[in-house]
Amino acid sequence: MELRYGLNSQQEPAYTAPVTPGRWPVRLLHGEPSFINMLDALNSWQLVREAGRALGRPAAASFKHVSPAGAAVSGVVDEAAAELHGVAGHEVGALAGAYLRARDADPRSSYGDFAAVSHPVDAELAELLTGMVCDGIVAPGYEPGAVERLSKKKSGRFLIMEADDSFVPPGEETREVFGLRLTQRHDDVELSAELLGHGGDMLPGAAAADLVLGLAVLRYTQSNSVCYVRDGMTLGIGAGQQSRVDCTRLAGAKADAWWLRRHPKVRALSFRPGIRRQDRINWRIRFIEGDLTPDEEERLAEALAVPAGEFTADERAPWMRRLDRVAFASDGALPFRDNVDHAQRHGVRYIAEPGGSIRSDEVEQACRQYGITLARTGLRLFHH
Repeated sequence: MELRYGLNSQQEPAYTAPVTPGRWPVRLLHGEPSFINMLDALNSWQLVREAGRALGRPAAASFKHVSPAGAAVSGVVDEAAAELHGVAGHEVGALAGAYLRARDADPRSSYGDFAAVSHPVDAELAELLTGMVCDGIVAPGYEPGAVERLSKKKSGRFLIMEADDSFVPPGEETREVFGLRLTQRHDDVELSAELLGHGGDMLPGAAAADLVLGLAVLRYTQSNSVCYVRDGMTLGIGAGQQSRVDCTRLAGAKADAWWLRRHPKVRALSFRPGIRRQDRINWRIRFIEGDLTPDEEERLAEALAVPAGEFTADERAPWMRRLDRVAFASDGALPFRDNVDHAQRHGVRYIAEPGGSIRSDEVEQACRQYGITLARTGLRLFHH
């Protein structure tokens, strides 16, 4: 298959072919994918397939630059997310709900995402996608009319790919870098609650499911990576940081932003007619972050119908204390207790990590100090 271009537009020609002749894991139904589009499709499909199988619920992911901005399984679409997208949360179907929940984790980053779902796209999800800035989707099938509806999106440039749910990858995987061919065994360890090992028997069922979802997310997130999960949806994902604690803090800030977007003062922001949905999303996040530049302060004032005033620390603190029952997963061993110290600030009560660092005892001690249940998986999930 010819690709539009490689990682960058100057990298032409670009193409892809199956390792086993004639055996494609995905099939192009519409559009012209680039190199990055293919990476997003292949990684996001594996994530939702594994999460859906492990948890027995429809799963969805919102991918940007070969890492998930958010992922979720079906569940309640709360009032804040439903209001933002103009839907009745209790009426949203399982698949559309999973995608809304995935996209709601980091809606600023999900702008122009690549979507993936574990089940065939139905009319409801197809209609929902037509109103969002999204570049493409991969799914194991499409109900009648869905492909036709989606193919008109982006002036006919929307990418539609169909995954082969029965595809089994080769036992070895290879890549070429700077004249060298690197080969390794495909990581085929099945994700389940049994991986939570020591400590897993003390986890509530919902927490164990959240940690399993976290492991599926991390398996397809650029390392170092951590994620915060609650009620079957990611609240914050930290990807590709050289320092794990930086990952923990970055993802924690996103989890805080997710929770603060539900604060009555943030939900009450009144925008002038004509302000686009994505702009409203971005302004809410910037209002929460609080470090607006003079230009941003001026533009936010112009976007609001009613002045917002300052979002004070005294207003934030009581609300933040209500964030609880958050699960935290790490793709590698926590090297220092500082990851636990930061994670507990964001409502974390459950942690899953491989274990095995030279300071694992200190990590375990920090968890005991904060009343956090620690599960050691013995499984590293680096992804590069």
